[in-house]
Amino acid sequence: MELRLSLFGIKRSIDLSFFARYRNAWVVLASALLVIPLTLWLLAPAAVPDLAHGNVAGAKALMSGWAKGDMIVLVRHVERCDHSTAACLSGNDGITDRSRGVAVAVGSHFERLGLSKADIYNSPMVRTAQTAGYMFNSVGVGEDWLISCKGTMLRDALAHKVPGRNLILVTHSECMTELEKSMNVSTDTLGYGASLFVSTETPQAPTILGYIEASDWRSVTTR
Repeated sequence: MELRLSLFGIKRSIDLSFFARYRNAWVVLASALLVIPLTLWLLAPAAVPDLAHGNVAGAKALMSGWAKGDMIVLVRHVERCDHSTAACLSGNDGITDRSRGVAVAVGSHFERLGLSKADIYNSPMVRTAQTAGYMFNSVGVGEDWLISCKGTMLRDALAHKVPGRNLILVTHSECMTELEKSMNVSTDTLGYGASLFVSTETPQAPTILGYIEASDWRSVTTR
């Protein structure tokens, strides 16, 4: 195959047999360059929605699910003392003194949601026990599965979820990440006192509804 060109009286011919010979290879390569990025995008973990900052639909879904007792929420302990230069509440294995107010404030928002249909658990660590105490006025004996959670967080949370009752788990960032991994979603590490909400409206197929950082509760709105 030959392509003949003429420009300003100058004639040239281009042998296209080389391109024809490798046409299929070029098509395959071009297709791969399109398909590979698309596949990676489709397989990438979905982002976890922020339920604050005017996310009306997300906030309404949270309120509805909470009223039905369909929610599991993982709450990260507030500021840990051994990772801060701030004064400790008591010993450096617990929370900072200044973070008590954060825990109380977050707890007040949960109080508005309603705690009459909620079961509350905390990990055995001092920082989660202190957080649960200031946030919910409730400190459990400490559940090992809320700190030893690698690969088991979702399973154990569902096992402790009672139908018609919300489940609040005061835990650690590592366990929140484990749950996200098991549900193929992704987010940056949530801050101290953040809450990660999971809907169990369909128990066989739980879904992550979204998160609220400790400082963002005031921007949660259903209007």
